[in-house]
Amino acid sequence: MTDAFTQRRGGILLHPTALPGPHGIGDLGPMAYRFVDLLEATGLTIWQVLPLGPTSFGYSPYQSPSAFAGNPLLISLELLQEEGYWKAPEFLPDFSIDQVDFPQVASWKQSQLRQAFQNFQQQASAEDRNALADYCLQEVNWLDDFALFMAIKEHCGGTSWDQWPTPFTQREPQALTQFRVEHTATITEVRWQQFIFDRQWQRLRDYATQRKVEFFGDIPIFVAYDSAEVWAHRQWFQLEGDGQPSHVAGVPPDYFSETGQRWGNPLYDWQALAAEDYLFWRQRLSALLRWVQWVRIDHFRGFESFWSIPASEPTAVVGEWQAGPGLELFKSLKTALGELPIVAEDLGLITPEVHALRRDCGFPGMKVLQFAFYNDPQHPFLPHSYSPRAVAYTGTHDNNTTRGWWQELSAAQQLQVRDYLQQPVDEGTVSPGLMRLVWSSSAVWAIAPLQDWLNLDASCRFNIPGTVAGNWQWRCRQESLESLDLTSLRHWTQIYGRAPG
Repeated sequence: MTDAFTQRRGGILLHPTALPGPHGIGDLGPMAYRFVDLLEATGLTIWQVLPLGPTSFGYSPYQSPSAFAGNPLLISLELLQEEGYWKAPEFLPDFSIDQVDFPQVASWKQSQLRQAFQNFQQQASAEDRNALADYCLQEVNWLDDFALFMAIKEHCGGTSWDQWPTPFTQREPQALTQFRVEHTATITEVRWQQFIFDRQWQRLRDYATQRKVEFFGDIPIFVAYDSAEVWAHRQWFQLEGDGQPSHVAGVPPDYFSETGQRWGNPLYDWQALAAEDYLFWRQRLSALLRWVQWVRIDHFRGFESFWSIPASEPTAVVGEWQAGPGLELFKSLKTALGELPIVAEDLGLITPEVHALRRDCGFPGMKVLQFAFYNDPQHPFLPHSYSPRAVAYTGTHDNNTTRGWWQELSAAQQLQVRDYLQQPVDEGTVSPGLMRLVWSSSAVWAIAPLQDWLNLDASCRFNIPGTVAGNWQWRCRQESLESLDLTSLRHWTQIYGRAPG
């Protein structure tokens, strides 16, 4: 085990979009600081978040137009108001407090951010102007391409980059230079949004660190096709001469899906990345570690071998396993960045080779208690089977809430849960029961989604894998946040040795 993972800790999984607040979506404003206070009050030291990048079609945090940028929808208008850059309108739209209506929120919030940007241009102090210039210089390796990409995308009506006029898709220097001149304001606005996001996030991180709360971030293994990275660095990906993917990512058919999952992300050309000593991955991980102290790498098994699907195939049935970069990548990252504070998402079809890679890297894996009750006392996800080199969950963002999961169990499975807990369990007590099990386990970290702390039902589930509509929308009500049972969780955190020293 790496030295980073020796301290027992507890934490909560909550993506910031799900925080309460007045503007239709959770953000980095007052309620984020309030949530840090609640974590501190219970002795919890981990706040796990999903990928923090901008979202596109489907609003999934795992499909972003950038591997580096922050999501402007998370910018707090209230904090901009405190700085004098935004003035609240007399009437706010009628936002839902239970769900994020992404189209409504995105349209309104972008218009408000544009006003704030214009105010910044007119009245920013010399200190703020210099801070923006310094930020743009510091992040130049990705920010210039991203700002140009988003400006052209807006100019082209939001279409995918492969649908743009040829001079833009082919990145003809003269066309890009002319566009930069003609659209300077839009490009500058994109940069400004990233600067504001970064500044607000860094201030939240500093506040949390002072209270012994650390952020546990998430890095998707693949990037979206319609992203600045694929547009600007085609040599890193398996693309045809016309820029279209030759093969795409996914997972093969299994017990849960007869046709597998065809994610559609372009695959890396690992040979090309290795020739640059994995520069892209070094930059990507380094950038995320400016925001978070710990990183979950999604689909870790893809670094050992990945399912390659011909781009012409409509499903994931046809494909083949191809070798990933393996240990070589992580050796390069460790040489560049030092000890790697990484947790491997090792769920799903995991082979002995994948387990060996994780062990060789020294990364903890994941254990999900909801997956454990299959009448097998040796099941690796039952708490008595956990090794300390694990991060244990009641469920993740891809699971049902624990209460919703319980309601879908057969009577026989419910009996197994009761037998394992050795106490009566019903839908009112199952979430705290499973949380206590996870907290008492030998796993070095114990984490539960906020929905389980609140014992919410399936209507509050965050994501159903393999579906597009209705995901990522749940929001916590403020009164729910203020009614959290701090006493029980503080007690478990203390008696099971997860409180900070």
